[in-house]
Parts: sequence; C-alpha cells; structure tokens
Amino acid sequence: MSNAYVPAKLRRLVIKRAQGRCEYCRSPVSHAVSSFAIEHIIPREKGGTTTADNLALSCQGCNSHKHIKIEAVDPLTKQLAPLFHPRRQPWQEHFSWNRDFTLVIGVTPTGRATLAALQLNRPGVVNLRDVLYAAGKHPPAASEAE
Repeated sequence: MSNAYVPAKLRRLVIKRAQGRCEYCRSPVSHAVSSFAIEHIIPREKGGTTTADNLALSCQGCNSHKHIKIEAVDPLTKQLAPLFHPRRQPWQEHFSWNRDFTLVIGVTPTGRATLAALQLNRPGVVNLRDVLYAAGKHPPAASEAE
C-alpha cells in the first residue's frame, strides 16, 4: 500500500466489501499471519485515486508482488495484459480453482497475467488453502469471490 491516507470510513467499506478476503488470491483475513493492506488498484503513481472504486483489500503477499503494476505478461500468449481489477471485473471471469481447490487457475489473459505477476499460488497460500479445504472453510462461496 502506498503511504496515502485512507480515512477510517473508507477503510471499513473496503474491508466489508471484500468479505474478509484478499481480493486477488482469496486468502481469508481470519487466517492471515500478516495484516492486510488497503491497496490502490491503479497506483497513485500511475494516476489512481484514494476512492472506493480504486481500493481493494489485499494480503501482504499479493500487495508486495503487485506493487505499482497495472499490467503483466500473459505466460501463454507472451503479450502484455491488464491485471485483474476487482472493482470492474468479477473474479470468476478470470480465475477458477483446480480440482482440490488449492491452486488458482488463470482462464483469461488478464487472469494468467495476474496469477503470474502476483504469484497467486505462492507455497504458503497453497498450504493454507489445503488446510482450510480440509476444515470445510475453502473455497469461498461464489458470492465471496465477486
């Protein structure tokens, strides 16, 4: 997250709207070892504003890998693609789960580019998904992935 001040009311709105999950890798806040960030989808450095439609809840891993990126290379096509925008795009249009719900699969150029750039299948996140799936707490309901 940049050092832009996010007012408490706006921060609460972003957290509530995200339903307690990172809006990129879908990790739950309730099982995080690090605090989550209110992230500028379009970074301030690239003209993004500190408004509800440009803020997302992000785990530290996704936030660190995204940094100020707004696009990345799709590993399949080798072309630049815009990163997933949680305010403008439904998660299910760009991503799906593998059979045991441990891996995010990118199903569009945007999904694949985001998956690669933010490393959505980092080992710790995959392990967490495995444990949460066994406990009946993963995957998130479809309404939580929007």
